[in-house]
Amino acid sequence: MLMRRRVFGLVSLAFAALVLLAFQAPASAGDKPIVWKSSGHGPASDPSQIYHDKLCNAITEATGGRLVVKPFVGGSIVPAYKELDAVDQGVLQMAYTCPMYNLDKWSAAGLISSRPGGLPGEALRTWFDYGGGADLMNKMMDGYNVITFPGALSPLPEEVFFHSKVKLESMKDIKGLKARCMGDGGEILKRMGAATVIIPGGELYEAMQRGTIDAFEYSTLASNWNMHFNEVAPYVYLSPSRAPSDPQVFFVNKEAWNALPQDLKAIVQAEIARFTQEQHEFLVYESVKAVDKFKAAGCQVLRVPKDIEDALQAEADKFYAEKSKTEAPIFGEIYNSMREFGKAYSASK
Repeated sequence: MLMRRRVFGLVSLAFAALVLLAFQAPASAGDKPIVWKSSGHGPASDPSQIYHDKLCNAITEATGGRLVVKPFVGGSIVPAYKELDAVDQGVLQMAYTCPMYNLDKWSAAGLISSRPGGLPGEALRTWFDYGGGADLMNKMMDGYNVITFPGALSPLPEEVFFHSKVKLESMKDIKGLKARCMGDGGEILKRMGAATVIIPGGELYEAMQRGTIDAFEYSTLASNWNMHFNEVAPYVYLSPSRAPSDPQVFFVNKEAWNALPQDLKAIVQAEIARFTQEQHEFLVYESVKAVDKFKAAGCQVLRVPKDIEDALQAEADKFYAEKSKTEAPIFGEIYNSMREFGKAYSASK
């Protein structure tokens, strides 16, 4: 009898252990994890790429390995700035990129980007999450196999106006300036007389060394310090007039998203919302500290002359008034939605 009790007890413990292991396991026996590939848009040293990679690993961990998101650096899967095309085609299931890199598809993409007259960071994220911004972006992308959602936009602090070899004292110094400037800001500065070009962020250091360009805009003070731009540009010009925020957005392949179970969708959205906000706050803090780092490295950190700021805003107003009349209706919808929210936001201060 005693032996039977011991055997029964051992069997019971073994059964309990198996049940416990079953609850702890990331997936049932025989289940295969869902595997996604995701790409950032910048070099490995760019904080946006770093946060992208952290986010991918966090999703894999939070889902217990049921959804494995493999991170890739910008340009490693597809050419730089073509990440959204790869998501549409299913080469990637997710990407973290700037909307303005897709002006070849939607002119309205430049509006939800670093641009003159845009919304400052806090206001931009609020508009995107609660003011209909995410819905408008999805409307803009209608027919494309890509979606986004509230929480997927990281506004980032205002972008550096220019890192420059040339001292900017007035509008005359903008005329003929060889500058890397993307999106609507690049078009507007071109109308003001600058010779603007498109160059991937990872190639800017070398372009300045070779003399291909005299100046460039790229991301925040914090990001740019880590990319050692102090070594190639003695002047750092600051102003919110060209880009009061530098938004980047997570985009997901629509078919891959629809195939996810609801609980995994909730985890993905929650982790993305957490990391986009964390990146913004981190870069605000680090950009404050980076001012002194650039100065200590021998750079002059200067405010953009007011006549350049005023001329830029005036040209931007003309640019968007013209675009709103000639582009597809979604352009005006997004532009007016952002403008009206911006007025209400300012009135609340």
